[in-house]
Formats: sequence, C-alpha cells, structure tokens
Amino acid sequence: MKTNKALLSTIGVILIAVILVFGVSGDSKDKLLHEGTAMYFPNAVDFAGEKTPLQITDVKERLDRELLINANLHATTVLIIKRANRAFPIIEPILQKYNVPDDFKYLAVIESGLTNAVSGAGAKGVWQFMPDTAKEKGMEVNDIVDERYHLEKATEAACKYLLSAKEKFGSWTLAAASYNGGMTGVGKKIEEQKVSNYYDLALTEETSRYVFRILALKEIMRNPAKYGFSIFSSDLYSQIPSKKIEIDSTINDLADFAKTQGINYKILKIHNPWLRDKKLLNPTKKKYEIDIPTEGY
Repeated sequence: MKTNKALLSTIGVILIAVILVFGVSGDSKDKLLHEGTAMYFPNAVDFAGEKTPLQITDVKERLDRELLINANLHATTVLIIKRANRAFPIIEPILQKYNVPDDFKYLAVIESGLTNAVSGAGAKGVWQFMPDTAKEKGMEVNDIVDERYHLEKATEAACKYLLSAKEKFGSWTLAAASYNGGMTGVGKKIEEQKVSNYYDLALTEETSRYVFRILALKEIMRNPAKYGFSIFSSDLYSQIPSKKIEIDSTINDLADFAKTQGINYKILKIHNPWLRDKKLLNPTKKKYEIDIPTEGY
C-alpha cells in the first residue's frame, strides 16, 4: 500500500509539472497543440475571404465539432493530406482560370476525400456530380465515357456551377452551401427565414454542417502539425509524369491499346478512370485526350 501511495504521489507531481510547463509555454489557450483533450482552436477563420462570425456561440461550437471530428479521424485525414499533394496542383489552376476562390478545393475534399467516390444517390467522382447536373454542365455521361471521373473536366463543371450560385446568392459561402443543398433548396430557406447569411440560416443537418466541414479541413490541412499530424514530405503522394495522347477514333480493345503505349490495361484505367468500358466507341470522331504515364508505374 505504501509503495502504491508513493507511486501515485510521484505521478501526481509529474502531471502537475507537465500542466505548469504547458501553462507557461503557451501564450494563450488557442496556442495549445493537440495533446489528448486539448486542441488548437483558431482565433479567426474565413471562407473565400468571407469572415466566419466566431463571436456567435453556435457558430464557434459547430466549427469546434468539425475540427474535433476530423482531427480524430486520423487515418482518413492523413490519406486526404497525402492525396491533396497530387490532386491540388490539378484543381488549383482551373479554379484560378475561372476566378473561383482557391478555398473551393476543400469543397472537393469533403465531397469525396479526393477519390472517385460513388454515393448511394448516384453522385460520382471527386466533385460528386449527379448525372443530369453533369450533363447540364457539359460533361459526357454514358456507359462508355463518364467524365465525372475526369478530374479536370469535373473541376471545370464545378466552377461553372459555383459561378452561377455566386451570381444568384452574392456570397461564396452560400454558393458552397448550395453545392450540397441545391440552389433551389437554399434559396427557399433564405426566402422563408428572411435572412441572407449562411451562418444565420436554419438548414438541414447535412447542409448546416457542410461549410463548417470545409472550414475544418481547410484549417487542418493548412496547419497539420497543430492538430497532431506529422507527415514527411516524402510520404505525400506525388504527381506521376505522363503524356497526353489525342484520340479521335474508336478503340475496340483498350488492353491492346495500352500495350501499344508501353503500359497495361490496369495502369490505363487508373490514369483514365473516365473510360468506363473495355473499349472506346467513337462514331462521331470526338477528340479525347488519354493520359499515359511515362514513369512511376
């Protein structure tokens, strides 16, 4: 019993010392690193330059929730950070080309984790387009070709949608919310509730969390070490050197085509997930660009 008491006493002293050290070394509560129950919380955040009103208790607590959840989904968040090193260099210049704020790359993150995901409702690809919306935005969607899986083209389509939403709502934050809740749905809530700010709206559970999830992933991915993520740059997924082959005719056997390019069918499909069949039928002589890796495969 005496030994146990002495041991407990020693542990208590150590814990007090640790608390005192952290209390002295941090100049404010929001400077704490992720240490078990303590987690960094930012003084200010914004989406696309639009300030998030953290002085509102509800807003602050909703962001806190998403930060805690995503900081503790450790494997998932690490994978997202790794994938972003490959995907963001493709997404970023397209956003810039369309004058869509760079922060929208984090919308793609929460939609799909930067994978070609498939939802139960039928949305597909990194940007999670439904078939009709994809076609409205100029993408080809059928059993042979599905450009929802084409990152460049899907990003362009997302930009077109977001520009329309920004024009309708006058706010990038509401444009982002409408990507989840739909322009009609968000517009109806604005009309019913007589407010015009995302943070003032009572929305469905999913849409009310949507922008906060974007803000949380943006914050964590920009400051990974503050949230307990230590990832070596060598561990990030790098872009794979490749070349583009223009095709304007039918390819009857993609496996044979892959061999002519010095790769195999599996590698061809990994780099061109928009090719959905074992062949590419092209009676209209449409021009397609097929990505062929030149190394690292």
